[in-house]
Amino acid sequence: MNIGIIGSGTMGSGIAQVAATSGCTVKLYDTNQAALDKAKASLEKILNRLIEKGRIDTEEKNRIQSNISYVDTLKDLADSNLTIEAIIENLEIKKKVFSELESYVADDCIIASNTSSLSIASIAASLQKPERCVGIHFFNPAPLMKLVEVIPAIQTSKEVLDKSIQTISDWKKVVAVAKDTPGFIVNRVARPFYGESLRIYEEGIADFATIDYSLKSLGGFRMGPFELMDFIGNDVNYTVTETVFTAFYFDPRYKPAFTQKRFAEAGYLGRKSGKGYYDYSEGAVKPEPTKDAALSETIFNRVLVMLINEAADALFLNIASAEDIDNAMTKGVNYPKGLLAWADEKGIDWCVEQLDALYNEYHEDRYRCSPLLRKMNRENKTFF
Repeated sequence: MNIGIIGSGTMGSGIAQVAATSGCTVKLYDTNQAALDKAKASLEKILNRLIEKGRIDTEEKNRIQSNISYVDTLKDLADSNLTIEAIIENLEIKKKVFSELESYVADDCIIASNTSSLSIASIAASLQKPERCVGIHFFNPAPLMKLVEVIPAIQTSKEVLDKSIQTISDWKKVVAVAKDTPGFIVNRVARPFYGESLRIYEEGIADFATIDYSLKSLGGFRMGPFELMDFIGNDVNYTVTETVFTAFYFDPRYKPAFTQKRFAEAGYLGRKSGKGYYDYSEGAVKPEPTKDAALSETIFNRVLVMLINEAADALFLNIASAEDIDNAMTKGVNYPKGLLAWADEKGIDWCVEQLDALYNEYHEDRYRCSPLLRKMNRENKTFF
């Protein structure tokens, strides 16, 4: 199978590695020759590390490398069976690239976008044959993360959807099919992990280190929300939150936090700038959390129930199946458990009580309980 990848940044290069490892012939396209050279050198380093770890041998390394060619003309992707775009999150730029690409490729070539939150329907509308367009959203780093969200637009044909799912499955990835709504599954459902943690901080309930400690120690999350935002980049994370908030017609559940906005404006972007919620300069000492059991439980329960509520609402609105929602969160962002399975474990009645208590305290629509949770509680049902 011939695969064309548009954009040789971290994500595009990672997808190229995945496809090449699976035996596909890959052309990695970028207008910037320096970027292509960097991608080639980076792959060399990655494959050498895999050899050192005993994951692959030299023959396998050579096979993977021989499956990838680096091109600087979009027309070079003309023989592709599937193209995946992984460029800047700008709708107009994506539309322009897709429109040009369509003039080169065959009528049966699938044209996919790796966008994390933009409308697939809008992207598809730039094509003469919009039924060939689909969202195929990998997570970073693509070779390591098992999940891929596949998002059909309302224009996408069943044949294109089925073929996309089969191809990604053949690449040994776990597919979660999502409706074409802002944030799809992961970037929508994960918003409270950041947003509610920021709200807890802004209310003066706890500092960054204590909130992170609470989520890691009680929830088993690998990174706390502030550590993770620093890792992702405060500018990137804030932009995603703002995009989802706007796309959902300013639903207060997705409202961005002024704290994150100010940190981004100050250039406190996290690890990449040397300072974010934590100081990453040489010799800096990370602050100690307050290890109070009752406080940690309050923080953990509040963030967890907001995450569960978001997952339940995604199911209620048919964004994805219960299995795909839980797979998305465990395999896309390494959550310790699926949120719907977690809801069953805590008890649906507990979820409703926690949310109602928050709503009664704040009287904000942000804390409204999902109708699905309320219905399940009445009928004494569980997700699984």
